Amino acid sequence: MLSARWQGAVTLFMLIVISYIDRVNISVLVLNADFAAHFHLNENRVLQGMLMTCFLVGYGISALLLTPLIENRMGYRRGLLASIVIWAGVCAMSPLLGSLMGMLLARLILGIAEGPLFSLKTRFIGDNFAPDEIGKPNAVTAMGVSLGLAVGFPLVTFLVVQWGWQGSFIALAALNIVLGGGLVWRFLPAPQRASTSPGPAIGATFRLAWSTPQLGWILLIEIATLSYLWGSSAWLPAWLRDEHHFSLQQTGLLAALPFLLSLGAKFLGGALLDNMRPERAPLLFVAGGSLTAVSIVALMLSHSPGLLALFMLAANLCWGLQGAAIPVLVQHHAPREAVGSAYGVINGIGNLCAAFIPLLMGMVMKSAGSVSSGFSILVLSQLLTLFAGSVLLLRMGRAAAVGV
Repeated sequence: MLSARWQGAVTLFMLIVISYIDRVNISVLVLNADFAAHFHLNENRVLQGMLMTCFLVGYGISALLLTPLIENRMGYRRGLLASIVIWAGVCAMSPLLGSLMGMLLARLILGIAEGPLFSLKTRFIGDNFAPDEIGKPNAVTAMGVSLGLAVGFPLVTFLVVQWGWQGSFIALAALNIVLGGGLVWRFLPAPQRASTSPGPAIGATFRLAWSTPQLGWILLIEIATLSYLWGSSAWLPAWLRDEHHFSLQQTGLLAALPFLLSLGAKFLGGALLDNMRPERAPLLFVAGGSLTAVSIVALMLSHSPGLLALFMLAANLCWGLQGAAIPVLVQHHAPREAVGSAYGVINGIGNLCAAFIPLLMGMVMKSAGSVSSGFSILVLSQLLTLFAGSVLLLRMGRAAAVGV
């Protein structure tokens, strides 16, 4: 029987899975002729990228600005329940939208609703697990990203084939409210002490979050990590279909494989973090960033199916190794009463910057005439991870030496 804190961690893992299915459905839907025609997308890569960008803009603003309010006034349980109701509502109303502007607005609202999720998850783990055991729960919840993407691509493909693009939205709305809401209601414990402080406490929490040591370097890594995540998840299906001529069903399954493999890599990263000194955690960024960049370059240059599969899997394996390290660094360094808001700052700004990666990749693809050309942006993101991780490793090592 799982303890209450691990029931909460597993619930958050499942909620992240559900949220990522919501996020990637657009990447599959833009390949559907009826959906593209309804919203006048056609083959316009820039407009297709805008659908993901609008979601991420809303997500980033919400993670940055709403997290202190929810952390102080609502707590993670009530905050997540409110978010889930909005997720489900946006999905349910999406088939009724008649214009691209309406869909862009819906994606923005969905992003705002989902924005506080990772910050509240980070606060829950910080409140319920000791500092020397936070690696594994962070890894388990981070695995929700990979599983959500792995399940999301084939699931949305199946729903679209069976019930059309409108039916896929209705099915996702039901999944959100029944499974997501039911799990949080039943298994996520409320904070033991809910703050009832008035407005000024929110400002104080926000200022504490900005005082987190090494915040700037951790933020750079978050930007690079999210750039890879959103760039690859937004364009991988289109790359598989348009440049390598897989069917829609094959595309959904193949797009899922890299993220499925990264599940094990994320748990391995969490286990490593629990067995190394905190100041050594940036090693995962140095190793993961460099190996991911090499794998993406090899992927872009490959043409045979075997090599494509090898390097596509290798890239996500190396990227997944880094998954738990950022929240672990925040939980170690941020003031305890502002852990959620500190991660909200990092995750919010990171998503605001990464929001334009799908759009930028679409512009590169339009200019160069190939989907694979846009993947050069992902290489740059991992080189940034390597650089920022190296600096962070040196700075944290020096700070630890001085402390000793």
